[in-house]
Amino acid sequence: MEALFYVIPLLMIALAVAGGVGVVRGSRRVSSAWGSGLTAEGRCLRTYTTTSGGGDTMVSTTLHHVYEFTTREGSTVRFEEQNGPGTVLEGDIVTIHYTAEHPERATAHTPARGKLAAGTGCALVFLGVFIVFCIGFMLVVHTMFTAADDFLGQ
Repeated sequence: MEALFYVIPLLMIALAVAGGVGVVRGSRRVSSAWGSGLTAEGRCLRTYTTTSGGGDTMVSTTLHHVYEFTTREGSTVRFEEQNGPGTVLEGDIVTIHYTAEHPERATAHTPARGKLAAGTGCALVFLGVFIVFCIGFMLVVHTMFTAADDFLGQ
């Protein structure tokens, strides 16, 4: 029973670390696409929304865009991106930022390095606080079990 008070927080810490790695990877992907200097004219092929939640939880809606563009080498690339501007509709022409090595990791988001850094930083701070809370919880539980063992003479 005591092990649950260690295993569950450790699993939660592992998920938080994985989430942090995902946030940093996504940020680096977008930043490298913006920094490469390669742009192309692309077209929005489709927009759609997905919803999650409901019942006892808050409903969240995510806007998705499907874009297509042609690289300088002549390859046609189609990709999907979440949380784009709601003003981009099917058929609209947009500027695509991509890297030559991975054009499939392109973005149609307008460069905003400060906003990207702030969002990434806030997410990492939140995850860091969550990890510290889990570690603190484990320390408190450990202290309680140690004190109980000492009290019971075990």
